[in-house]
Amino acid sequence: MEDVVDVDELRRRVGDYRRERGLSLRAAAAESGVPLNTLSRVEKGQLPDLPNFGRLMTWVGLDPAAVFGNAQRQRPQSTPDAIRASLHSDPHLTEQAANQIAELVSNLYANLATAPSQAQLHLRVTKTFTPPAARQLGDLLDDLQSALLADDAIGTNYGWSEED
Repeated sequence: MEDVVDVDELRRRVGDYRRERGLSLRAAAAESGVPLNTLSRVEKGQLPDLPNFGRLMTWVGLDPAAVFGNAQRQRPQSTPDAIRASLHSDPHLTEQAANQIAELVSNLYANLATAPSQAQLHLRVTKTFTPPAARQLGDLLDDLQSALLADDAIGTNYGWSEED
């Protein structure tokens, strides 16, 4: 679950605060440091950019959490899913075009994405290795793992077995 700004709550809080103080939009904009057009859009239910959001929260004296709701958004499970969702929300694409592009992206991703390296190295004493030495050690372990996997793939056994 991801917190998102409750635009209606933001609109209500900002509008109520301005009216309680008897301020016009122009006076409220000058006092808050938020441009007049932005303040007007907020009171109509639109989100401001982050700096103006901060100025409004300070001006109204609100903790930003007061206007964050718990609206649930489904997050795409993968990068291709995120791209697919974005393509389907693009008003310039037909459904068929969005599907075709998404399919191309999915195929490219499947063919070009690399799996994370299986070899992981955690150095408990970071001062033991300099960054270049740690990279070299990591590369060496990756090479070793690749060689072992290649040997397994062709059935080479160098004298050790799982029974040992």
